[in-house]
Amino acid sequence: MSTPASGSLALAIAMSGIMLAPAASSAGSRDAQIVSDLIAARQAHDAEVARQIWQWAEVGYQEQQSSELLQSQLREAGFEVRAGVADMPTAFVATAGSGKPVIGILAEFDALPGFSQDAMPERSPIKGRQSGHACGHHLFGVGSTSAAIAIKDWLARSRVSGTIRLYGTPAEEGGAGKVYMVRAGLFNDVDVVLHWHPDDTNDASPVESQANRSAKFRFFGESSHAAAAPDRGRSALDGVEAMNNMVNLLREHVPQETRIHYVITKGGSAPNVVPDFAEVYYYVRHPDPGVLVGIWARVLKAADGAAMGTETRVEHEVIHGVYSLLNNETLSKVFDRELRAIGGVQYTPEEQAFAEKLQANLPQPVRALGTQAEVQPYLPRQQYGSTDVGDVSWMVPTAGPQVATWVPGTPAHSWQAVAAGGMSIGFKGMRVASQALARTAVALYRDPRLVKEARREFESRRGADFQYRPLLGDRAPPLDYRN
Repeated sequence: MSTPASGSLALAIAMSGIMLAPAASSAGSRDAQIVSDLIAARQAHDAEVARQIWQWAEVGYQEQQSSELLQSQLREAGFEVRAGVADMPTAFVATAGSGKPVIGILAEFDALPGFSQDAMPERSPIKGRQSGHACGHHLFGVGSTSAAIAIKDWLARSRVSGTIRLYGTPAEEGGAGKVYMVRAGLFNDVDVVLHWHPDDTNDASPVESQANRSAKFRFFGESSHAAAAPDRGRSALDGVEAMNNMVNLLREHVPQETRIHYVITKGGSAPNVVPDFAEVYYYVRHPDPGVLVGIWARVLKAADGAAMGTETRVEHEVIHGVYSLLNNETLSKVFDRELRAIGGVQYTPEEQAFAEKLQANLPQPVRALGTQAEVQPYLPRQQYGSTDVGDVSWMVPTAGPQVATWVPGTPAHSWQAVAAGGMSIGFKGMRVASQALARTAVALYRDPRLVKEARREFESRRGADFQYRPLLGDRAPPLDYRN
């Protein structure tokens, strides 16, 4: 894949005030200056690459162009790249340097279906496009890649022992790409894993997420004329609705942290035909993977009971399963220091006007403009989303901050996130994230004691008796789950 040519976008980025002066860092002021300068030299190019992936907006396991473009950036920078790992065509691992410690950086690049949107502050779907980067994974992938390249160059200049490894991880949104990479042993020799995520604030606090398992429940019945011969039919849709009713009753009798969501993906084709096939797609979440397994068993009983009561047959296919995040405060505190040294994002007058217009289209009240320039207090907390980073964090000490690539107040999985992610507001936040990743890695290479302390904390939190069992079992990657 050829490198995107510089042009009007690159010029706009260069003129947008994206340059930020690096501050003193626990990584050492000279080291911090080196990696900051390396990333600054790539800022217009990185914006072009991110904009290209934003335009493609390829959904999970279909990110062929996005994956190849990131791989080409890494090959050109001197990385050894292995593509198609863990039975996933768009997954890859890129390695540079040698020796210990081995630091891995995660890179995502999948979009979400149903979020077509131009880089405009008003609702403006792009004709002919169905998907969009409503979670900012185009920024995630490019920002991580830029950081890995800067770290590789710093290692060479500084003659410091260490290996940098960039993991291209597909299908985070419901496809659990990282779980298959963990299952394949691709993290077994890694000492530390770093990542980040787009958001509307800058925050390196450790966050607990939800473990999550999903499945498609498929009911099979007998079709008949719904008016002339209803007694001959057995409605698969009745099976789906009976299951949903029972699961909704179950909500009263599960731990309060539990989250259960579903959509009926197929319900029949015509009202006068008793449907012989129907499908419902479930997500079930809880912070504790062990508790989640118990709740899941009860959902399966609801499915079986629904099939029995409606005289239909049910099958289910587990689509994905992910662990909750296992926090590592040793690493999070290094990230926090580096993020505070870098600072947040300052808007130009044009970006301020864009943000004000976009905020007018958000549910009120919203987070105040200006908070994107701040770093939030370090405060461990619970959030209720899920990520396949969780499985990585139970195998390797792992941490990562949230960085303000969206207008304050913007929720993830919204058209407003797509809009900001396609212009300079998103690209500025991406550069902050690249710097935070690179400077945190440099601090770890320079002080191996931090790596040892992160491992000690990891082993203490995980427990001596932990055995990893993927929540998605032994299934192959669902490469067609977005079809």
